[in-house]
Amino acid sequence: MDNELIKYDFLVIGSGIAGLFFALRAAEHGRVAVVTKKHRAESNTNYAQGGIAAVTSKEDSFAMHIRDTLTAGAGLCREPVVRTIVEEGPARIAELVELGMRFTKREIPDSPGDKEWDLGKEGGHSKRRVLHAKDITGREIERALLAAAAMRPNIVIHEDHCAIDLITSHKLGLPGPNRCLGAYVLNAKKKRVETFTAPTVLLATGGCGKVYLYTTNPDIAAGDGLAMAYRAGAAIANMEFIQFHPTCLYHPRAKSFLISEAVRGEGAVLKTLDGQEFMDGYHPLKSLAPRDIVARAIDSEMKRSGADHVFLDITHKPARFIMDRFPNIYATCMQYNIDITKEFIPVVPAAHYQCGGVSTNVDGETEILGLYAVGEVSCTGLHGANRLASNSLLEALVCSHRAALKAVANPLPPVECKIPDWQFGKAHNPDEMVVVSHNWDEIRRLMWDYVGIVRTNKRLQRAKKRITNLQDEIQEYYWDCIVTRDLLELRNLATVAELIVESALRRPESRGLHYNLDYPNQNPEWAQRDTVLRRPLL
Repeated sequence: MDNELIKYDFLVIGSGIAGLFFALRAAEHGRVAVVTKKHRAESNTNYAQGGIAAVTSKEDSFAMHIRDTLTAGAGLCREPVVRTIVEEGPARIAELVELGMRFTKREIPDSPGDKEWDLGKEGGHSKRRVLHAKDITGREIERALLAAAAMRPNIVIHEDHCAIDLITSHKLGLPGPNRCLGAYVLNAKKKRVETFTAPTVLLATGGCGKVYLYTTNPDIAAGDGLAMAYRAGAAIANMEFIQFHPTCLYHPRAKSFLISEAVRGEGAVLKTLDGQEFMDGYHPLKSLAPRDIVARAIDSEMKRSGADHVFLDITHKPARFIMDRFPNIYATCMQYNIDITKEFIPVVPAAHYQCGGVSTNVDGETEILGLYAVGEVSCTGLHGANRLASNSLLEALVCSHRAALKAVANPLPPVECKIPDWQFGKAHNPDEMVVVSHNWDEIRRLMWDYVGIVRTNKRLQRAKKRITNLQDEIQEYYWDCIVTRDLLELRNLATVAELIVESALRRPESRGLHYNLDYPNQNPEWAQRDTVLRRPLL
């Protein structure tokens, strides 16, 4: 493998809503490289079904959206951040529409020919405020943003490029505060490492769902940006808060297919295998309770009965309404011979969203100069201990816009120092890929069994001990072999697993998405207190 040096004004790692919206803003001020692991449309954004929560109705208000967010966040949200994102949301939505986004509209009652946004309602929301494009909102966002990016000659998208590590001034032994200078990137097609340099680097790599055995996330969600930022010395916050989506389709041939919370927003109810509703015994909002409560309730019912799943029932709604409102969900379930207009949908919880991440302010700035992080990879304080449904895409829009403004207004000088070539170690071909697949499977299984919806100190300690051993095995294997995407993802998954376990062990309470049977109640001393991890800079 040969090294190649590639210079840009802005380097964006990730091609979801956060990365592309930032790139569109930054392209007005310089050349932008967007590095993405697979095809440019392959991102967590592309799989988002529900929509974007924003105040666009006269019946809604910023105060109500802020209150709902704070309530879901269980005492850990940063209220100024929540206020900023909620209040700036409508303007960003308008810009997204100008870029070509097509949200679903409906006829206005008593006003033939006139239309308004068809707003959905999801768990934890007091009003209908979720803009959507049927049940494929994420796919439509990707289409609109990629089409807009294609019209900007200053944006170059590098597909099949997997970032390996961030390049920082500290790693190069340069004096002064730690600054990000670029990244080493594996060009998977050409099987070579390329060195990308830029004064501004944005991490928009999404989450880490693949660290768990069952997840709604695509295969790319290996926590790459989080692991790279940690290795570079950035602070990581609140990784104990992993959101498990309550309703993932349960079928032996269905791979991590999400049944959107919007289905419950339109009246679907959760039932046991014998057809009994059960959520009224857990929360006043029943099936529309916040996700952490619904996921724990399903987990409890499954453990109590020994069932492999529960049911979601929307059969009481008209068939035409179901097929029109949820065409993708209807069609996908029909592929598995489940007619959701007549039959209950078998569902189980699955890892869905990381509420923690690289610690940033509302402008996406990290502790490392020149390094920004936006979207699921970041932790701004919006979500607190539990994300309110459909707030994630809103955060990505607002914070990527603010990050671009901040980076342009506060430019760092170009990278002038010599960047050393990527070091390959012993660089043998990995002739035992079974080691990679075995360690990958072991991490995902132990995280599911020991660090899942309900935790105990004993399980967490077991997970920590095994992950420590796995880290040693993986590091030895990593430096002995030529880098591949699978090997890079395994290395990152092990780091993310370590961060989740360590964060969970440090929080002596149950709050939001973190539920520990040894500390079943909230601890007032940990209200408004983040769990922060930093790797010592050697």
